[in-house]
Amino acid sequence: MMQPIMPVDLSVAAAKTSSTPRPRNFRVIAVIIASALFMEQLDATVLTTALPTMARTFGVLPLHMSLALTSYLLSLAVFIPASGWVADNFGARKVFCAAIGIFTLGSILCGLANSLSFLVIARLLQGLGGAMMVPIGRLILLRTVAKTDLISAMSWMLVPALIGPILGPVVGGFIVTYLDWRWIFYINVPIGLVGIVLATWLIPDIKEPGTGRFDILGLILSGTALACLTFGVELAPRGVLSSSQISLILLTAGISFALYLLHARRHPEPILDMSLMRIPTFSLSVIAGALTRITGGALPFLLPMMMQLGFGMSAAQSGMVTFVNALGFMLMKAGATPVLRRYGFRSTMVWNAVIATLFIALCAAFRPSWPLWTIYAVLVMCGFFQSLQFAAYNTIAYADIPRQRMSAATSFYATFQQLMLSLGICVAAGALQLSVAFSGHQHVGLSDFSVAFLVVTGVSIFAAPVSMLFPKTAGDDMRGRPAKAK
Repeated sequence: MMQPIMPVDLSVAAAKTSSTPRPRNFRVIAVIIASALFMEQLDATVLTTALPTMARTFGVLPLHMSLALTSYLLSLAVFIPASGWVADNFGARKVFCAAIGIFTLGSILCGLANSLSFLVIARLLQGLGGAMMVPIGRLILLRTVAKTDLISAMSWMLVPALIGPILGPVVGGFIVTYLDWRWIFYINVPIGLVGIVLATWLIPDIKEPGTGRFDILGLILSGTALACLTFGVELAPRGVLSSSQISLILLTAGISFALYLLHARRHPEPILDMSLMRIPTFSLSVIAGALTRITGGALPFLLPMMMQLGFGMSAAQSGMVTFVNALGFMLMKAGATPVLRRYGFRSTMVWNAVIATLFIALCAAFRPSWPLWTIYAVLVMCGFFQSLQFAAYNTIAYADIPRQRMSAATSFYATFQQLMLSLGICVAAGALQLSVAFSGHQHVGLSDFSVAFLVVTGVSIFAAPVSMLFPKTAGDDMRGRPAKAK
């Protein structure tokens, strides 16, 4: 399961005009930025296959390895909102190169990790680099490529976003089976170093006018709320903290969020603009998309572990299974636009939410007695319909956003994307933990994975009734139809 691609900040590129001449070698720039995107996408999908093996190295339960995933996603969610301001005030090329360097350093530290706590800290550092690297890379492309070349340049850049998640499970399975899992992180080093050299050499140094005082208090309050919420949900079912300590963490999350809401109402440019939730198509997309991404985050965590711990597969074999799910994602990329134009956004989102959720729920019935081709067929359909659902939400979210607020909307939406992917892993890990405890198992078994799949799909099925609240005409202008008065 690949992580959803960060929304491109079109408004920043459109609203500002740089005096720097547009370079002709836009394909070179696109490929340089694509290398960073490929590194980030490959790293995310390679790791899921290696979790059981890494758990044995660290001497912890495989369920506890979910922290390695949630810590990275949480770091993305906390720091993505700051990426646009940092690029405008310090220079996009400079920050892009620094972000690649931070991500590469984090990869080296991940490879050197000798404990889960060390790995979590290194993954947080990686997340800081990824939060700046990917969105700023796209801003560079938008600011340096002429409009006539933009479609071609974007196509060049987005290819690795599709290839990375497909190669990730296979590469991860090969490395874990035949090499040391630490090479999962070390392979980022040459890619990162080459990316820094080429970016410094070939990408023009374009610096846009500063956008005013940075909302540091907003970043602290929102970051505290997100961190406490994620780790509170992550740690609650494990019994490592008392109920009073978990309650205190979650209470801190609630208080921090309440304080942020008060702060955002008074700040002229809050880091997360909550007033965007007054726009119906945006708010409904955020809510329905959040419910859907619970399974989006859970699937890549549950599936490789189920195949290795429940089916007895090797890491390489489970990587091939996960590869099939990613293949389903890619197959829908060409079909999403015709489907949405033919059936409309609301109808597609309502019915597709039901279909996608039911196919993922079917994973709960997987057993070693199933013919392998039937498992592959289910997983292809899971990826196929999930991809359509994500495409619909990611598009309709911006249907009614004014052009001048597009930058704030993309930061807001990307932040909640990453938060809900992280919470999906937390919910799945918690369901596994509670199932093991209630069943009296010493180790996680197939029945526990079945419970976890049913729990996360039980949450995501509510995306269908939420999607029914969209107007029938929502997104008609995006479908090439006359937009009616709203």
